[in-house]
Amino acid sequence: FPLSVFPLSCVVQNYSWGKVGLESEVAKLVASGDPLAQIQPDQPYAELWMGTHPRGDALIWDNRIPQKTLGQWIADNPACLGTKVKDAFQGHLPFLFKVLSVNTALSVQAHPNKELAAKLHAQFPEHYPDDNHKPEMAIALTPFEGMCGFRPVEEIVSFLQNVPELRALIGEVAAEQLERSGSDDPRGVSAALRVCFTRLMKSEKKFFVDQLNMLVKRISQEVAEGKDTSGSNGELLLRLHSQYPGDIGCFTIYFLNLVRLEPGEAMFLGANEPHAYLHGDCVEIMACSDNTVRAGLTPKFIDVLTLCEMLNYTPAPSSSKIFPAAQSQLDPHVYLYDPPIPDFTIMRIEIPASIKLYLISAMDSASILLVIQGTAVGTSTAAASEMSLHRGSVLFISANESISLHLSSPDGMLLFRACCLL
Repeated sequence: FPLSVFPLSCVVQNYSWGKVGLESEVAKLVASGDPLAQIQPDQPYAELWMGTHPRGDALIWDNRIPQKTLGQWIADNPACLGTKVKDAFQGHLPFLFKVLSVNTALSVQAHPNKELAAKLHAQFPEHYPDDNHKPEMAIALTPFEGMCGFRPVEEIVSFLQNVPELRALIGEVAAEQLERSGSDDPRGVSAALRVCFTRLMKSEKKFFVDQLNMLVKRISQEVAEGKDTSGSNGELLLRLHSQYPGDIGCFTIYFLNLVRLEPGEAMFLGANEPHAYLHGDCVEIMACSDNTVRAGLTPKFIDVLTLCEMLNYTPAPSSSKIFPAAQSQLDPHVYLYDPPIPDFTIMRIEIPASIKLYLISAMDSASILLVIQGTAVGTSTAAASEMSLHRGSVLFISANESISLHLSSPDGMLLFRACCLL
C-alpha cells in the first residue's frame, strides 16, 4: 500500500526582483516550514515552486518513499492524479503552484494561447521551450500591485493629452485615430489601440530614451514644486524608471490598468493578456509552461513584434480584472477560484479558531496544500504517520485521499489548495 499523502520540501528561486531576506513572504514561509533553513539577509527570495517543473521539482520529505522528487513519484504512480486528470494531461501534474514575493517590477509580458505556443516553439525553441499555453492566476497574500490589460480608451486618451513625450513617441496620426475612435465601434477601437501600442513599443531606442529622460525630469520638477502629477501617472513612472532606467516598459503605464489587490483578491491572466506584477506577495498558479513573450522592464530576450501581434486589445476598467472567489456550496470555509480554463483551480480554506477538527475532503484530482497560518496535526489513512502542519508546510495529496486536521492554533488556519477540477 503506497503512501500517497506526504510533505514536500520546495525549491526557492532567487530572482533579482524578489524581496530580500525576511522581508520576503517566500523566505518567511521557508523559515517557518523548515527549522533548519538558513535565510540569507541580503539574498532575494522571489519564488517558491510547489510542483514537478524540471527546474524546480519538489523534494519528497519522507525517507520511507524511495523516489526523491514529486515528479519521479507521479511518473511511477500516475493514478495518483485522478482518472480524468491523468488522461487529460498525459500522466503529468497539469499545474505549477507558487508563492511570489515581488520587490521590483517583473517584465511587461503576455503568454501565448496553445495555437501560438506551438508555432513559437517550432520556430524559436531556444526562447519558447514548450508548446503549451500558460494561463496564470495570482491571489494576494499582502496588498499586491500589478498592471493588467488595456485601460479604458478615455484614460489612455487623457494621458496622450497630458504627456507630450508619450504623444511624440506614438505620433500625431495614431494619437488622433485613437481619440476619434468611437465606443460604438469596438473593432475600430482595438485597431487604433494596436497601432498606438505597436508604435510605442517599436520606437527608436535613442528617441524614446530622450523622451523618457525629458518626462522624468519634468515630473521630478513638478514633484519638487509640490504639484499633482497624477495626470501623468507620475509616482509610478518615477518608481519604474528608478528600477529600469531607460526602459521602454516605463511608458506602458499609460496603456495598462494598474490593479491593486487586497489579501484574498485575485487576478486571472488568460492568453494574450498584457501584464506585469509590480509589488507585493501572492500565491500564483499556472499551467505547466515556460512560454513568456516579453517586451519591457527586463534585461531578458524581448520579442516586441510577437507581443504586439498577439495581445488582446480590448480596453476594460481595472475593476474588471479582479477575479471573484465563490464560496463553496458544500463547505462554507472554502472559497473557490475557478478560472475559465481546465488546467487549475485554487481553494482558499479559512478555518475559524472555534473549529478543532476539520476534514480536507477527498477529490478526483491530485492537489497541493500550502499552510499560510495556523498549526494542526494531520492524519490520513494514506500517510504513514501523523503530520505536523504549520506555517510554510506543503503537502501533496493524491486523488481520492482526505486528511483530518486536528487544530491547535488559537487563531484558526489559512490554507491554499491547488488542484484540477475537470
